[in-house]
Amino acid sequence: MESHETRRDLIELRDRFREFAAERDWERFHTPKNLATALSVEASELLEPFQWLVSGNEALDDAKLKAIRHEMADVLAYLVMLADKLDIDLYQAALEKIEINRAKYPAGKVRGDSRKYSEYKDSER
Repeated sequence: MESHETRRDLIELRDRFREFAAERDWERFHTPKNLATALSVEASELLEPFQWLVSGNEALDDAKLKAIRHEMADVLAYLVMLADKLDIDLYQAALEKIEINRAKYPAGKVRGDSRKYSEYKDSER
């Protein structure tokens, strides 16, 4: 997807969430603190369908996949609304974070290794 399309999609989502909240007079509840809290709750709920999987690789049935899809949508909704309240361009923030992580985790140094960047020593690899 082209970057302008991605930005346009995020703006359309933002506008739909604004409209949804306005129709219900909920804007006053959408403070950054409340949105961050709701985002955290929804992210936790996203874990539920995975909770008792033994290896994490089992096939998920349609009901679990539907639940996962809906929880992911909730996470995205609160993230977009929080970014809106804080005037953060999510697309640009994601690109910035990729570059930060690219510097922290150089592919030639960390390939196939999942440790945190602070656990790598300069002499390794």
